[in-house]
Amino acid sequence: MNELAFIQKNIEKWEHVEIMAQDLSEETPDDIADAYTEITSDLAFAYTHFPSARITLYLNNLAAVLHNAIYRNKREKRSRMLTFWTREVPKTMFEERRLLLASFIIFIVSVLIGIASQAAEPDFCRIILGDWYVERTLDNISNGTPMAVYDGGSESSMFMGITLNNIGVAFRIFVFGLLTSVMSAIMLFYNGIMLGCFEAFFAQHGLLGESLVAVFQHGTLEISAIIVAGAAGLAIGNGWLFPGTYKRLYAFRRGAKRGLKIVVGTVPVFIVAGFIEGYITRHTEMALSIRLGIIALSLAFIVGYYIVLPHYLYSNKQ
Repeated sequence: MNELAFIQKNIEKWEHVEIMAQDLSEETPDDIADAYTEITSDLAFAYTHFPSARITLYLNNLAAVLHNAIYRNKREKRSRMLTFWTREVPKTMFEERRLLLASFIIFIVSVLIGIASQAAEPDFCRIILGDWYVERTLDNISNGTPMAVYDGGSESSMFMGITLNNIGVAFRIFVFGLLTSVMSAIMLFYNGIMLGCFEAFFAQHGLLGESLVAVFQHGTLEISAIIVAGAAGLAIGNGWLFPGTYKRLYAFRRGAKRGLKIVVGTVPVFIVAGFIEGYITRHTEMALSIRLGIIALSLAFIVGYYIVLPHYLYSNKQ
């Protein structure tokens, strides 16, 4: 086989591996190992038949990148749990910062629509929240305990139920990205409308301030994590909807891996949010300064971890 025929036979495979090599953190160890085996086999053939050709140098460099990735991964295996949260998630958030912004805009617009809809039609909240929830809340308001909805059941059962439900919502938003990013956007949109009509409902009863403080004690983390999960759903949906220069299957796999990292990264946030909602939000008698402090600390964490840290670590690497 001459050099030209060798290149023509394998060029598509090499291009695919070269794309992989651009960001090996997105690839599984098995995929990297398979690619390394293929490239080293081709390199051995090139060394034998075309030792001075440029294609041999090209394959040698490509094999070196894969070799370093394999052995670096072996050394870092014990610390992977730590580096996942301190490096991989922030890196993915930086790379998908435009999707995070898009998710945020979708959510804010849907909140405003929920507010406007409730203002125009006072019974709109019954469609979104359900008659049972609205009637129960009206009873609580008439009894002088408007936030009693957060005081139902034991603290531990509320914590577990709320946390599992919220994690389920996040993963559903992510999985719906399989049906295109539009489906994830619709789920995100629905959650925003729920929040908007909920707050508008309390505003119509003169309880907006109390409602905002109660909701955002846990909601600063919870709502922010749902927005982040929205970015995960957009990532997997856009992967195959807009593959760009990548092959569609590869772009889909790449988007799915990134989206999965993002949504898994929200799990601890939902756990903390569930703990606050189950154990702290119910104590409406707590000093306002403490409640506002919880909101401020939660907001500082969200902005710091999902925006500031990714920018600090990776903005100078582009």
